[in-house]
Amino acid sequence: MIYTRLPEAQGLYNPQNEHDNCGIGFVAHIKGKPSHDIVLRGLDVLLNMDHRGATSADNTTGDGAGLLMQIPHQFITEVLKLDVGEKGNYGTGIIFLPKDETEAALCIDVLSKHIREEGLTLVGYRDVPVDSSAPGEIAKTTEPTVKQVFIRANLEREALERKLFMVRKLAEKEIRDSDLKFKDWFYQPSLSAKIIVYKGMFTPSQLRDYYLDFKHEKFKSAIALVHSRFSTNTFPTWNLAQPFRMIAHNGEINTVRGNRLWMQAREGLMKSDIFGDDLKKLLPIIEPGKSDSASFDNVLEFLNMTGRTIPHALCMMIPESFNQKNPIPESLKAFYEYHSTIMEPWDGPASMVFSDGRYIGGTLDRNGLRPSRYIITKSDLIVMGSEVGVQTFEPEEIKMKGRLRPGKILLVDTQLGIIIPDEEVKDQLSRQHPYEMWLKENRLMMDDIKVKTRVPSSIENFETYSKVFGYSKEDMYEIILPMSDLSVEPTSSMGNDAPLAVFSDKPKRLFNYFKQMFAQVTNPPIDSIREGLVMALTNYIGSLSSNLLKDSPEHCRLVKFDSPILTNTNLGKIKDLKDDLFTHKTIPMVFPVKEGHKGLESGLEEILAEAEKAVDEKKNYIILSDRNISEDYAPIPSLLAVAAVHHHLIKTKKGCRWV
Repeated sequence: MIYTRLPEAQGLYNPQNEHDNCGIGFVAHIKGKPSHDIVLRGLDVLLNMDHRGATSADNTTGDGAGLLMQIPHQFITEVLKLDVGEKGNYGTGIIFLPKDETEAALCIDVLSKHIREEGLTLVGYRDVPVDSSAPGEIAKTTEPTVKQVFIRANLEREALERKLFMVRKLAEKEIRDSDLKFKDWFYQPSLSAKIIVYKGMFTPSQLRDYYLDFKHEKFKSAIALVHSRFSTNTFPTWNLAQPFRMIAHNGEINTVRGNRLWMQAREGLMKSDIFGDDLKKLLPIIEPGKSDSASFDNVLEFLNMTGRTIPHALCMMIPESFNQKNPIPESLKAFYEYHSTIMEPWDGPASMVFSDGRYIGGTLDRNGLRPSRYIITKSDLIVMGSEVGVQTFEPEEIKMKGRLRPGKILLVDTQLGIIIPDEEVKDQLSRQHPYEMWLKENRLMMDDIKVKTRVPSSIENFETYSKVFGYSKEDMYEIILPMSDLSVEPTSSMGNDAPLAVFSDKPKRLFNYFKQMFAQVTNPPIDSIREGLVMALTNYIGSLSSNLLKDSPEHCRLVKFDSPILTNTNLGKIKDLKDDLFTHKTIPMVFPVKEGHKGLESGLEEILAEAEKAVDEKKNYIILSDRNISEDYAPIPSLLAVAAVHHHLIKTKKGCRWV
């Protein structure tokens, strides 16, 4: 029997919600000296984190394990005896294929076609020697055929790397959109001129035993980045094992749904000097149906391939806290604030290790809830892991010990043979452009905008409006009043036995049908001290119409406000702004009562058409208003209207032109 990779969405399960919590680490020779010992040490680190992975019900099938390393040039030329040319002038990668020979051949044909069409030379394919008795019984049911491809080109290494990236993306998309029965089995763990990834649905010891290449003494690398997966409340698969193409992640991205949608929204506005018209070949940026970590890896890789350094891209995606309580230079705070206007943080507990074959390192999110430790030896080894003890050394061998700190980066350049301090990395980033000047000249502060007309908070016909919008006395007097009048949390009972809105026979506000979605991994609670250090309520409003791939002062032409709650007076300030950079359009958010649900549908369609027209007219703000309700016109629920406009503009590739 042949099994599929993941179940279809059913009941409360959706494959989009795949998360994990794992063990990560790396071993590297700081001076970049490749050896077989580094590979063995990497596998040893993985074995010592066996408890951070997990096994299935058969107690033998692992959730996933993998190793990222430099391309073993000596092994390829002297053991495999392949004519690939000089180091750096060829690429290689591991490929997972369906067991069905016909479909596997079709997948190979697709990949070969794109290699040729991109002007590269296909050297050939190799069956990767494996021990199929190593995986657990459940893992064996979805074990792919594993091949390795070799590609040559007369290109500089970075140009070749970008070509290989494009080949991989094009092959992924064509096979994903095909009618192949086992298309989900096709996966490319890596395709690069710098690194190669060996991984699968293993425990750490099974990974070591499965790939027989690991045993050869000429199989060498100066880096070995490893990962042991614990797929929390989700299904393990071969392709969701880590490392991915650049990172391995311990933790979980809790904001991943919004992160994915914003990246999708930006795709229509992106322009690249590096890729030119070929940029569209790389879309979608994020592979559909992958985990939170895989989505992060996709975006980091894309930003790196389109011109940003790995530290720059990481600082955009996992920013350090830059409020007044964090004692970092003002220039660095300006760097983070500038990038916060164009890239929302990929938020959640995260310890990331990363490598592109030259650089290797790690970083923590600003909360620091996934601590990782490292050791530097006198023999120029650096070892990092999710905990102490992943490698043991005699005390006299150890030169330095340390740990990753919240928001900081540990970066090793194996080509120059140095460790670059966090301060130096951030200083270089913050001085790339005059970020402080850009902010001062383009950003507006809500508090600095003069009030032309103060809008009262009270409204006439309060009783009528409260009934129209579905607010009960309990909502108003037990919840809203204490919060607005006394600035305190409302008193509530653990024994609230009111039925969920979906089960109630009473009419409910649309908001009541939604509940907060919490992390699947148990995390430490955020105390008030940490909250003040790392969290903020700052928001921006305005037109995000600039190209994400190019730094420009236009990115920060926004209005900044310190609270997510906009008062009527603040809204009036925005409406009264008379500036080419800050224009708005007000769209009624009502529908004719007598037309019932058909009126609601037509009302929503009219709002979407007007919103798209406003974007085409280069309006910066869209204000949806239900002020003109009457006996004849009922309000469309604001949650429904805002969500409809938001997702419609994303689908039409215009979603970043408004906020």
